[in-house]
Amino acid sequence: MNAKTFLNGFLWTGAIVFVISLVVSYLYGLLVHGAAALEWESSARLAIIFGIALPLVKHFDKRSSR
Repeated sequence: MNAKTFLNGFLWTGAIVFVISLVVSYLYGLLVHGAAALEWESSARLAIIFGIALPLVKHFDKRSSR
């Protein structure tokens, strides 16, 4: 896996996870607590974790199926 492929996977996966977790946290706060708030910290944390983990899993899955 070269750096460009990993960085591209990290950015796309991170952006998608960040947006989805922001929407979910907003809707959860609105529906359950009645006060909508965005949880930026947890959304960024999840985006970084999944942005690193999912491209690596995809890479190693391709390697093991050869």
